Amino acid sequence: MRVALTGASGLVGQFLLRGLHARGHAVVALGRTAVPGAEHHDWRLGEAAPLSGCEALVHAAFSHAPGRYRGGEGDDPEGFLGRNRDGSLRLFEAARAAGVTRAVFLSSRAVYGDYPPGTELAEDLPPRPDTLYGEMKWAVEQGLAALARPGFATASLRATGIYGPPAPGQAHKWQGLFAAFAAGEDVAPRVATELHGDDLAAAVALLLEVPEDALALRSFNASDIVLDRRDLLERVARITGRGGVLPERADAARVSAMRCDRVRGLGWTPRGMGGLDAALREML
Repeated sequence: MRVALTGASGLVGQFLLRGLHARGHAVVALGRTAVPGAEHHDWRLGEAAPLSGCEALVHAAFSHAPGRYRGGEGDDPEGFLGRNRDGSLRLFEAARAAGVTRAVFLSSRAVYGDYPPGTELAEDLPPRPDTLYGEMKWAVEQGLAALARPGFATASLRATGIYGPPAPGQAHKWQGLFAAFAAGEDVAPRVATELHGDDLAAAVALLLEVPEDALALRSFNASDIVLDRRDLLERVARITGRGGVLPERADAARVSAMRCDRVRGLGWTPRGMGGLDAALREML
């Protein structure tokens, strides 16, 4: 399948690019930066997209203040919504008009928003975002679902935090944390849900490949492990043979983890804690 991929040069997009190639798809990267191994077209979120000849679209591009997802609007909330919400919906409309038959949107667990800590986030739980980032993702999900019709199947994948070995020349998500730990700095306690980027790519590829009627539910969760920083840094110390002071353990009972019944029901199985250990050896 010929797949247009936005955001291919980003932290998450690199995993999608590699995963789609591994599944035999031809990738057309739409963005500001060319990436090795993919046809590239210069494009910005909000502009008309060159989609001619593409059978599918995976939309992972996100315009935000540097280093920020929640809070990514910085001091320009109107521009943030104009680029990300309105620009994304124009992109999907253009894809349908161009004859694209499958569209997958990279959404976020942020759409669930302000449920009490420890809530199990099942896919039929009504979204109630409490950040502009979450509101934007939810608005795009709804707009994309409204565009669906026979011959134009759509899906939104609500992803959690993504980890894994970076592309050449990029830093991985825990680079600063590992450096602070190695330097003996105090590390704040934290526990969160995580997903290997290759498992995210496998979920995206699955949504491109399953029969059209399998996407009728429109939204799918993608998450894997609940990871405490103490456990993460213990592994780092074991692999490297050195380390600093481990943080206190955080309260895992306050984590609202996502259930992933829908995508698991399609045959998706993430790699779990064993995959974390293998990834850390590459990252270190």
